[in-house]
Amino acid sequence: MNGVAQLRIMRIRYLKYRKNGTSYNTRYLVPLKNNLFSLTLMGIKVEFNPDLALRNISEHKQGRRKIEECIPEDLRAGQTYDFLKRDQRNYWLYGPIPLIETQGNEVLSRPKASIVILEATHFVDNDIIYTKGAYKVIEVFMDGAVHFEGFDLVGTKK
Repeated sequence: MNGVAQLRIMRIRYLKYRKNGTSYNTRYLVPLKNNLFSLTLMGIKVEFNPDLALRNISEHKQGRRKIEECIPEDLRAGQTYDFLKRDQRNYWLYGPIPLIETQGNEVLSRPKASIVILEATHFVDNDIIYTKGAYKVIEVFMDGAVHFEGFDLVGTKK
């Protein structure tokens, strides 16, 4: 395996001891697009998201999405909103992250707002794992300017 392939999938193997011998368990940390990583362990898929990507409100108006899966029409700083995402996702909880709009297939907009995730919970419905939670809007961005440098708001990096 060459260096490029090793960067694509980092495989960590460890021994798990049992009474009647040993067994191998393999974990995969798989880099995805847009700084997303997926950790797979024995069929458990977890995504680590550096942002909250929701759909346009038109998806809800057309009956294709629940309201919690979309960016609210009247997004306001200081307000708290609920969100819902398919799959098991982990978010940064110790500071602001971007709220972005997705069209699906990782087609993402520039940040629409700076938010703080207040809570995130995983649950199963009809054998599908979801992540639901709440976020508070810190600042709404009305322009197409760059507002984040990686995980930091522009101008806050030391």
